[in-house]
Amino acid sequence: MIIELRESPYDPYAELGAFTRSRTDLVGKAGANAVFIGTMRDFNEGDDVTGMFLEHYPGMTERELERLCTQCSEGAGVLELLVLHRIGAVEPGEHIVLVAAWTAHRAEAFRVCRDVMEALKHRAPFWKKENLGARHRWVEKNTPG
Repeated sequence: MIIELRESPYDPYAELGAFTRSRTDLVGKAGANAVFIGTMRDFNEGDDVTGMFLEHYPGMTERELERLCTQCSEGAGVLELLVLHRIGAVEPGEHIVLVAAWTAHRAEAFRVCRDVMEALKHRAPFWKKENLGARHRWVEKNTPG
């Protein structure tokens, strides 16, 4: 299981390609790979959003993400799980999260990928502050999955 927090923008497609090329041990074992990529929108709750700041508690956040990912993976035959998540300043159009799950079968890959994403959205210790131009606001609720 690989979980990384990133302060800088990244290309999830390049990250996924590099990771896949580096993991030759998955060839022949992983029959399925499910991927979710989340990107920042320029709107929320009817307002234009010009940026966002993702706050977290260093150390605690990583431990909690590992716990959530382990919980979501239990009993699913996960061969590997990759989670990259932005922190700090994020602009519309930038990628916020990459979740990728490798399993023997597609049903497990889809389930784990979705479960991890929902855990990140609803239970992970991130706090989002949106920039609405002249004002800021804390995001108090997440969109349903």
